[in-house]
Amino acid sequence: MKTLLPFILIIVSATIYTSCTLSKQEKGKLLTEKYCGSCHLPVAPAMLDKITWTKHVLPAMAPKLGIGVWQENQYFAKPVNGANNVSIEDWKNIVAYYKELSPDTLSPAKAPQPLREDLQLFELLQPTADSQLQTAMTTMVSVNPFTGDIYSSTEAGATLYKWDRQLKASPAIKLQSTAVNMSWRAADTASLTCIGNMRAVDVPTGVLWEVHPAAEESRQVKTIGMGLPRPVQSIPSDFNKDGRTDYLVCGFGHNYGGLYVLQQTADEEYTRQPVWEVPGAIHAVVDDFDKDGWPDVMALFAYGDEGIWLFTNDHKGGFKQQPLLRFPPVQGSTGFQVVDMNKDGLPDILYTAGDNGDYSMELKPFHGVYLYINKGDFSFEQAWFYPVNGCTKAIAADFDLDGDLDIASIAFFADLKGHPEEKFILFKQEGPIKFMPHVTPALSGAGRWICMDAGDYDRDGDPDIVLGNYSKGFIIQDDFKPGWNLNTPLILLRNVSK
Repeated sequence: MKTLLPFILIIVSATIYTSCTLSKQEKGKLLTEKYCGSCHLPVAPAMLDKITWTKHVLPAMAPKLGIGVWQENQYFAKPVNGANNVSIEDWKNIVAYYKELSPDTLSPAKAPQPLREDLQLFELLQPTADSQLQTAMTTMVSVNPFTGDIYSSTEAGATLYKWDRQLKASPAIKLQSTAVNMSWRAADTASLTCIGNMRAVDVPTGVLWEVHPAAEESRQVKTIGMGLPRPVQSIPSDFNKDGRTDYLVCGFGHNYGGLYVLQQTADEEYTRQPVWEVPGAIHAVVDDFDKDGWPDVMALFAYGDEGIWLFTNDHKGGFKQQPLLRFPPVQGSTGFQVVDMNKDGLPDILYTAGDNGDYSMELKPFHGVYLYINKGDFSFEQAWFYPVNGCTKAIAADFDLDGDLDIASIAFFADLKGHPEEKFILFKQEGPIKFMPHVTPALSGAGRWICMDAGDYDRDGDPDIVLGNYSKGFIIQDDFKPGWNLNTPLILLRNVSK
């Protein structure tokens, strides 16, 4: 034992010396991994600029760790019961870490290919003049896949509208709040998700209806769920295989929300069963992903611990949870689509990031369209990325009818000053996972797109696209005035491939 003692003393002394000589940056990184990384992926300082970190994000995060804030960015200890409290000294080290290492400004991403202003695949059709009498605040567009009919909703007036073949709108159903999602089960049956409150507040007033727009007024609406935490999507499916239709609900919430199943009982009532009660559930896909004959769920969460999770059906009324992709909490996830892009029989993930309506309202080089290829056993690997500022949604379909899948994207928080054309991009697939971006200047002045759907509107065998215009508000770039049409609620991009 005597012979080992000197070596032990040397090791202990070295450890003490190393811990005492850590730089502020090293201490800050370790503390960030310890406290911030316990709830979500740690965020590198380079992901946001210095002002955004010090004046917005860090002051917003401090109370969650038991730190009080005064005069916007001055801190003091304020323990919170149940919080993962950090000492004021450690918090100051974390602040110094981000302040010292974050850039003054974010450098824009370099696109692999420039945008080509040669898109001629669509004919732009606009509504009749009497459908443009008020400021456009469209929150949803939907193409009925069985009939090609277009439906929309607007924040102003909370009404579901149906559009005829001359693109003239007529009220279909009066709503309790604006609709944000419509999922069709049959030619005249859809689930309609009404958010309750567009503002980021914890007021659970969302509603889920089963609607029959073409039926007589007394039979148009059946209430499925009420008091939902800002629901943004609902999907019908029989999750427990009892022969009755249940509904999966993405409750985005604010500080409170979750992924739920509204399970139908024998007396046609619905009980809420939580799948995962955390805020930020923004989009989901229901399918039999593990091929066992039972419906599973793949869901994207866009708050805090951002990422895509798989919930496999346990055949007992519940789900087993498995993370597939995780992103930093500043990623700004907006949506995803499950699609076999490389035709290998495995479902791939088309994912978008671009939400800029939170604490960090700046153009970000990591916003855009991502493609993750399924490598088997639910393992996904990034195969393609194209930077699109403020990307909101992407839809994969064979728009040019050449036998492979193309991608249409919209960007609500686009670079409106420098690259307004990126509000809508069509990525044509010109080889295996090789996409070329095409735009048309004609769209720049037509509106600002917050929602999109694709379907065969004119029933000629090729997919058309509908874009919803939310024309005012949420401008994050200084000294910018909208130059687009403020009154057109939506436009139709009629595919001319046939």
